[in-house]
Amino acid sequence: MAQTKLSYEQRLAWFHQARFGLFVHWGLYSLLGRGEWAMFMERTPTEDYAKLAMQFNPKKYDPDKWAELAVKAGMKYAVLTTRHHDGFCLYDSQVSDFTAPRTAAKRDLIADYVTAFRKAGLKIGLYYSLMDWRFPGYFDPEKHRDSAEAMIQQYHAQVRELMSNYGKIDLLWYDGGWVAHGQVDTKAVDFWRAKGINEMARKLQPHLIINNRSGFAEDLDTPEQHVTASQPGRGWEACMTIGDSCGWGYVKNNPNWKTLPQLLQNLVIAAAGEGNFLLNIGPAPDGTIRKEEQVRLLGMGKWLNKHGESIYGSERCSLQCGMIGAWTKKGNTGYLHVCRWPGNEVVVPLVKTKVKSATLLTTGMKATVRQEKNGRLVISGLPSAPPDPNISVIKVEFDGEPQGMSETDRAAWLTGKAK
Repeated sequence: MAQTKLSYEQRLAWFHQARFGLFVHWGLYSLLGRGEWAMFMERTPTEDYAKLAMQFNPKKYDPDKWAELAVKAGMKYAVLTTRHHDGFCLYDSQVSDFTAPRTAAKRDLIADYVTAFRKAGLKIGLYYSLMDWRFPGYFDPEKHRDSAEAMIQQYHAQVRELMSNYGKIDLLWYDGGWVAHGQVDTKAVDFWRAKGINEMARKLQPHLIINNRSGFAEDLDTPEQHVTASQPGRGWEACMTIGDSCGWGYVKNNPNWKTLPQLLQNLVIAAAGEGNFLLNIGPAPDGTIRKEEQVRLLGMGKWLNKHGESIYGSERCSLQCGMIGAWTKKGNTGYLHVCRWPGNEVVVPLVKTKVKSATLLTTGMKATVRQEKNGRLVISGLPSAPPDPNISVIKVEFDGEPQGMSETDRAAWLTGKAK
């Protein structure tokens, strides 16, 4: 029986509810503790780098604990590196011997991940790097045409394996789609023959969401290390590290950790733009997750336990909020995320829709509301100190979908004469 082709909106329905996901970079580079680009950055010969595979045996890898942490953090899906730019596969590929099951680990680490995260109720994402530094044809496809062709054939076969051997896959997260790190004038979509491979992936996984890093726009935009919304109706997720932006994989000495308020603000800004926040961790070589990462993820989960209704399944809201924070909405309900608490009252300009009530989502306390000229919404009777030390949320009920007010005379507010 032919399978019904799903629409863009149908395939992305779960994604727009999720809003928060876990990104995991883990592989041979974790042993070095200098980030996932160590092989290239240090120009380590292929033969020397390959020796790491005989040391990579993560005895403490427990994907059930990873999944438990993701759930406690309030995350709804995860994306794990099946193969990064160094070409080492964490799964049992039949077209390469450079894999975890065929070296020291003797274990399909991706199969264990899929089983554990699926059991925990999380959607399954697989990261796959198209490029492979071990092939000279990647760096100079004209000079090493046979090598480039072998790399492309390997990638096509491995994507087929990933889409065939692990049950339902929800998200295919490509990376490394630029050729020779962008140093040659080659159109990526043609070089990688992405059209055919993506059609194959969708045939095997009709529900699949694909990101925009194979040369095609596909389903999702993926701003990296910044939160920038796409156009309305377009799926997007901001991917970001907890530590320095230069290291997605394990960096042994990385004192520059983002704070909990920073991470929560990024999550809120993503939700305000109707996008997702994909937050990365870099597990240690033995498979454990550092305390610094755990503490921040658990802190985000604690905040989401109180304020999750303002994030999950949220929609864009056209209302302004000045320097205070960001709005999200659901139907006739607006959620004002106050990142910088102003004190006993909050003033929001240019609110056109009538307000019925306001409640501190953080504590359940009712607030007083009044609407003035110039569309000024004044929410008062608030505590002088922020109810939540990170981000407080005010839930505002409107008598219709919240809409902003346009200013036909941009100077009328100076005399209070605007309608």
